[in-house]
Order: sequence, then C-alpha cells, then structure tokens
Amino acid sequence: MSTETTPLQEAGLPVMDLGPVLAGERHPLLFATVSGAHLYGFPSRDSDVDLRGVHLLPAEDLLGLRRPEETRSRMWDRDGVEMDLVTHDLRKFVQLMLKPNGYVLEQLLSPLVVHTSEPHAELVALAPGVLTRNHAHHYRGFANTQWRLFEKTGELKPLLYTFRALLTGIHLMRSGEVLAHLPTLLGEVAAPARLPELIAAKAEAEHGGAEGVDAAAVSREVEALHAVLDEAQAASRLPDAADGFDALHELVVRARPTGRVS
Repeated sequence: MSTETTPLQEAGLPVMDLGPVLAGERHPLLFATVSGAHLYGFPSRDSDVDLRGVHLLPAEDLLGLRRPEETRSRMWDRDGVEMDLVTHDLRKFVQLMLKPNGYVLEQLLSPLVVHTSEPHAELVALAPGVLTRNHAHHYRGFANTQWRLFEKTGELKPLLYTFRALLTGIHLMRSGEVLAHLPTLLGEVAAPARLPELIAAKAEAEHGGAEGVDAAAVSREVEALHAVLDEAQAASRLPDAADGFDALHELVVRARPTGRVS
C-alpha cells in the first residue's frame, strides 16, 4: 500500500467525494478545486472549505430569453465543516481568465483538485498564454483591500492575505508562475521574518486578532513589498497583453455542443 500523501492531505483536507454534490448539479462540472486559506497555506482549525470551479451550461441557456445562470453557489455541511462551492459557466470563466485576474488563475491552477476533466486540463495548458505584467495590478489592489480590512478589524486573516497577495504578485512577475502558497513563497521571496509566527497563530482561529503585532512595523513591511512588486513588474518579461484568445475561444465553442465531460 502506498504511503504517499496527496496534495489534499498535505493541506489538511481529506480526499473529497463530490459524488452527492455533483448529483445535485443541473449542469456538468468541468472542475472543482480548493481555494482560500487551504490553498494559501494558512488554514485555521475552524476554516471553511472553499471550492471553486467551472460548470457548463447548455447552448439554449445562452441563446434564449432567460438570463443564464453563469454563476452558481452552494453551501453545505460535511462532518461539521462548512463547504462552499462557487462555479462559473465556462464562457464567463474564460472571459475572467482573459482579464488580469489572478484569482481565477489561482483557482484553475490550484494543486488541490477534487474534480477534473479533459477541458480542465486544456484550460490549465492554456493558462500561461494569459499571464501578463498587468496581473501585478490585481495583486496590488487585492493587497490594498485586505490591508484596509486589517486596519479596520485588527484580525490576523486580512494581514496574512495582504502579505500573500504581494508575495504571489512578486513571484509571478519574476518567474511567470502563479504560486499562492504562502509558506512556499517565504523561501523564494524576501519576506518579513515574522510571517511563520503569524501563520502558526492563524491556525488557532479563523478570525483571531493580531495581538502583539506592531502595526507600524508591519505597515513598513507592507510598503516595502509594494515597492518590490513595482520593481518586479517593471522588470518582468511577461507581455503587456494576453495571447490566448483564439485557443480559448475554440475550447469554449468545442466544449459547448455536447455538454459532456470526460
């Protein structure tokens, strides 16, 4: 018997059977991955499990008069853990991919896969073609939003989200790779020495306060990482615009007629 652990187990998650959930879906699910704190490497004991993915609407839903259900959301309880599944129709998801939207790329490229298909593999293969230096704006904006939330609430979660967003953006600009796992980023990007301690503290409670954190010091650290992100964007070899439109368009058209996935 193999003793190797799966990415889900390494993230503190069991191998998930989505069979009952998929049976309740009206439209085929192309993929579902784990996002949120589990993907970022700092889940708490009471963290929800955030599942994100893509579903496939039939062509008549897009051609008829009724407003298509391009985004679906479901929540349920699994052994006392809240599960949250949000999916977009394939066309909408691809439209988001073609914008400088790091969030959907993190979902697509998440190693924490609970359901997959051939179109999912094709989307993953096409993802490098949509990466641009303008994705730095996404991570800069997300970090600013989370920093303002930290200033308002004093919670540890938005502080870690701030650092994670900046480090992911820096890594992307330098390497062309979307990497959302904060503990891994610590070894690849010059990061504040306090982060491992903050990650450990976050494990105790999802909405715990950042007691003992020097707000002025972390503010300086965040400002310094913003400067590093600016420099990394200016020096990045990533293109200014996405170059995957035609291939993604062909995939969306080809996937739509049958509504079947492998």
